[in-house]
Amino acid sequence: MIYQGKAFKVLQLEDRVVELQFDAEGSTVNKFDQLALTELPQAIAAIKAQSDLGGVLISSAKDAFIVGADIMMFGAAFAKTDDELVEMNMGINRVFMELESLPCATVAAINGLALGGGFEYCLAADFRVMVEKAKVGLPEVKLGIFPGWGGTVRLPRLIGADNAIEWICSGSEKRADKALHEGAVDAVVPADKLRDAALALLAQCRAGKISYQARRDEKQQPLKLGQLDLMMTFETAKGFVAGKAGPHYPAPVAAIKAMQKHAMLPLEKALEAEAKGFVKVAKTDVCQNLVGLFMSDQAIKKAAGAHAKIAAKVKQAAVLGAGIMGGGIAYQSAAKGTPILMKDIAEPALQTGVNEAGRLLVGQVERGRMKNTDMAATLGRIRPTLSYGDFADVDLVVEAVVEHPAVKGKVLAEVEQQVGDNCVLTSNTSTISITRLAESLQRPENFCGMHFFNPVHRMPLVEVIRGEKSSDQAIATTVAYAQAMGKTPIVVNDCPGFLVNRVLFPYFAGFAGLVRDGVDFKRIDKVMEKFGWPMGPAYLLDVVGMDTAVHAQGVMAEGFPDRMAKDYDSIIDLMAAAERFGQKNSKGFYNYEKDRKGKLKKVVSDEVDALVAKAAVNSIEISDEQIIARMMIPLCIETVRCIEENIVATAAEADMGLIYGIGFPPFRGGALRYVDAQGLAAFCDLADQFADLGKLYQPTEAMRAMASNNQSFYQ
Repeated sequence: MIYQGKAFKVLQLEDRVVELQFDAEGSTVNKFDQLALTELPQAIAAIKAQSDLGGVLISSAKDAFIVGADIMMFGAAFAKTDDELVEMNMGINRVFMELESLPCATVAAINGLALGGGFEYCLAADFRVMVEKAKVGLPEVKLGIFPGWGGTVRLPRLIGADNAIEWICSGSEKRADKALHEGAVDAVVPADKLRDAALALLAQCRAGKISYQARRDEKQQPLKLGQLDLMMTFETAKGFVAGKAGPHYPAPVAAIKAMQKHAMLPLEKALEAEAKGFVKVAKTDVCQNLVGLFMSDQAIKKAAGAHAKIAAKVKQAAVLGAGIMGGGIAYQSAAKGTPILMKDIAEPALQTGVNEAGRLLVGQVERGRMKNTDMAATLGRIRPTLSYGDFADVDLVVEAVVEHPAVKGKVLAEVEQQVGDNCVLTSNTSTISITRLAESLQRPENFCGMHFFNPVHRMPLVEVIRGEKSSDQAIATTVAYAQAMGKTPIVVNDCPGFLVNRVLFPYFAGFAGLVRDGVDFKRIDKVMEKFGWPMGPAYLLDVVGMDTAVHAQGVMAEGFPDRMAKDYDSIIDLMAAAERFGQKNSKGFYNYEKDRKGKLKKVVSDEVDALVAKAAVNSIEISDEQIIARMMIPLCIETVRCIEENIVATAAEADMGLIYGIGFPPFRGGALRYVDAQGLAAFCDLADQFADLGKLYQPTEAMRAMASNNQSFYQ
């Protein structure tokens, strides 16, 4: 043993080779936390002190190579002054350059995920060998920053500017075959051959068959591009990436600007330029919010993981009600490995569900994300049935029939008689009280809500709803099953609309009020899309379905009559009465046509004008900022009410629910981070300007108390 730390160790191998091994004590993964960053230079110094080095094998003792930097450090780090943050990054870069200047070849043996700073560490090695199932990448733009430990410098010098721009600006993980093809790694081998392949590469360097110095020279020198090619490459990329990222996410374009700035500089000067560019994005509100979301997501996963201790294993699932939703649920369960029965009362409905699952699987195959054999295996895990014959062995049932309490109650009572005493029953209801539905059951403790969002395969959120009699084990089992399906479950308490729909409908009420005051719905859509929503409220209502919206609004009005009941027919009511239901019948606020790829595109329709004119009883002058305020204030206040009433446990869960469930703009951090950014006192003052619009616009007393005490939701 040459060096022994709590994160790094240096081992003496044969043929004068040493192994620099990352093995974080007491952790299941390796990440660059403060301890690791302190020990790495000590380990490299110990290597440099060896008199006759024949090579360095860079390895990891964990299943993942290095998952990246410890995000927990970002808050304190990014609060430093610009000069301090530049020096911090350059300190790490100097450590990597020490590794890069060792008097022998270095080979990184990548046995699993190598992401962010973990992959930048690999790029400092002379060569990289990777196992077939590993992935590498630089995902920093997803946190509102770009690689700051040499990633924007070394990667383009290894794989070319075009490829590096795609890697860095997409932030995606790259499979081994892609990494090898583009030159980011030098060999791909089976897992059991990794160590031997890395050591063999070091032996070839010792024998003079491969020049490690040539590889170092490649990274030291500027990009091999003429001035015209350089300008064309980066200017074209900036325009394309800006269009893809949009105005609210500056990091991808900032990364390109940094790469362009240091393309012609030697390595150390280029690293300094990268560090200075990094500081600019690290100081933005977008970065702060995206890092906050990452932390919230980790907290939610940790909370969900705690349920696993008492969760029952779901070896066989079932879904009641086929169709599009049932088919989507069946697909998601089967694709993630849990067999599922799909039951309906009619053969055509079953066929619809099977077709939906098949369509999604074919799409995966066509995109190269699944092999035909895997598709066949997944379909084999879906068993359509018209009877309850095999339900005795089912561990969890998802009821997904029509959104009507009487129908759901009947179906749930029926299936309860067919399953074992310990089977968990869940309802995929979006609005109906779980406590109410449980009244028809003999074992209400085994029942809870499991609300999926449409389309199931794309939407990451599942609301797990606790009724008055739902047991902890029923909740835990449902949470664990949602996680097994690849979803993010958030546990909420029972109330009309639960969390997401309860918060969404005040937002729709804000929209209806604006239309009533004569504001063009197309303008509202444009303003809110510019604000950051993936689609404006009119477009979103078309996706939800006007009939569905009217039904859900009625549930909200019954549950919260003081603020959600209304005494007029809104534009949403008028649209539903005119059977302009939205995308489901190709006509809503917009008409819908299929493009060449078969996707629906919206088309402005003059037919809506008469309905809008009927709904508009006023005609006011209003600014874009006032439109945003009238849309966002009721949504934010209702989110706060959900916290105050313990519908959702934490601000993090509330915000992530809105981001994952209805597409709240991630760069704004969620409704409660959005309020914090303004300051509660300023938010309450703004809301008071619209107090005459009703209770939806009136902050709670607890909010005013927090404002008086200068408190925030994220301390």
